[in-house]
Amino acid sequence: MAPRPHTVVLVAFDGLQLLDLAGPVEVLRTATRLGADPPYETVVATPDGHPVRSESGIQIGADTALDELARGSAPLDTLVVVGGHGSRRLRHDDRFLADVAAVGDRARRVTAVCTGSWLLAAAGLLDGHAATTHWASAEALADHFPTVGVEPDRIYVQDRDRWTSAGVTAGIDLFLAIVDADHGAELAHEVAGWLVVFARRPGGQSQFSAQLRAQPSSEPAIAALQRWLPDHLADDLGVEALARQCGMSPRTFARAFGRETGTTPAVFVEELRVEAAQRLLETTDLTVAAIAGRVGLHHAETLHRAFRRRLGTTPDRYRQHFARRAS
Repeated sequence: MAPRPHTVVLVAFDGLQLLDLAGPVEVLRTATRLGADPPYETVVATPDGHPVRSESGIQIGADTALDELARGSAPLDTLVVVGGHGSRRLRHDDRFLADVAAVGDRARRVTAVCTGSWLLAAAGLLDGHAATTHWASAEALADHFPTVGVEPDRIYVQDRDRWTSAGVTAGIDLFLAIVDADHGAELAHEVAGWLVVFARRPGGQSQFSAQLRAQPSSEPAIAALQRWLPDHLADDLGVEALARQCGMSPRTFARAFGRETGTTPAVFVEELRVEAAQRLLETTDLTVAAIAGRVGLHHAETLHRAFRRRLGTTPDRYRQHFARRAS
């Protein structure tokens, strides 16, 4: 007898962000094609069962109506609420929120992509849970729902049976993690390879790279240094060397860098080096010591300490969980 599939209900609405829906669906479809056992069955539910239109103008058909699901009793595995500008209106739609809450109560796992977290929170499904959302909405989410532990700098957050992601493509990261939880890391890595995802980012990773987290500098010398640094991580990048690169005294440089970027040169450089090490751990078989040398940290123990500070793990454990395997 064929195994009963994991039923995954994806709630769509007018004004949804198309990738919030398409990313998770493609992860689950690919996992099923590659042998997920039990397989996934995706069901698109719209508020009234009628087609909806995404922000980009693409029409999405419906498999069922959310209000009919809310009146049912059949169990389901996963509820997914997507995001998009249309979620702003639905935050105040009591009937829609009641339907989401009713379906969520029957689901083994409740998830949201992007601003879908707002809808889960408004439906009371994130009370007492940690969660994340698109970076542009995180502060407001925390202000509106103080019972939700908003973690604004995360790619995705799992708190018990609640899973939420950052914006748009982070839904792919979230659902790769869900495939990993359901079927193991090997299938999740295989799915990532088929989808040509460069690297499967851990949930603890920031929504931004160090380059994007730092404020863009209006000082030409500092801006040029920010562009120069990623290609020179193995160089001497102490304050004195960086000051010479900018044509400033060390004291003037340190003050200017902090003022312009909102961080210190040492922190910025270490973040760049750790991110470069992550990419090498994900995509190469180089030893930890060799990677430390390539990114300018020189010794494996120095890289270990940097990983502990920045990621709360070790290079070996990071590679074990996130190394990309050859297709």
